[in-house]
Amino acid sequence: MSKFNSFKAVALAATFAVSGGVMMAVPAAAHHHGAKPAKAAPNIVETAMSTGVHNTLVAAVKAAGLVETLSGPGPFTIFAPTDDAFGELPDGTVATLVKPENKGTLTGILTYHAVAGTVTAGDLIDLIEAGDGSATITTLSGGTLTAMIDDGSVVITDAAGRTSTVVQADVTTSNGVIHVTDGVFLPG
Repeated sequence: MSKFNSFKAVALAATFAVSGGVMMAVPAAAHHHGAKPAKAAPNIVETAMSTGVHNTLVAAVKAAGLVETLSGPGPFTIFAPTDDAFGELPDGTVATLVKPENKGTLTGILTYHAVAGTVTAGDLIDLIEAGDGSATITTLSGGTLTAMIDDGSVVITDAAGRTSTVVQADVTTSNGVIHVTDGVFLPG
């Protein structure tokens, strides 16, 4: 099995899986003797709020006024940096970005992490293979990201030339999919 196909199989099997404790699936409501309806799957924002490692991302989404949009029907694909990823930015960057006067800049950065539609890890790998080793992804901000496979992992390069690795793929939500990244994308 090639490295690409091996990653594809692992990525597809990772749906709702726990990977290194980063994301946890939310179980459906337990069935009782009464006919209680199953709880709906959480949306992107609810899922990010439940992880314990996306607090900075959630705070930024709130500051940018994107909660309603990312809770809407979508579907969206979100590349979600962890709190540690935000912590790698220069000191004061996040505090500056969440100030009301920087809402436009913050919105641009956050929508640079979002893609219209549902793009699973398998879809992304297919695009990379079809592109002879790389795929260009257009984000909701209108910017582009480049995806490649490096040592069996999907690596995303932003417009600033920074690379981030997808550390967990295919976290399914009611309105799309989340891919957890170890870096923050910057539009340029």
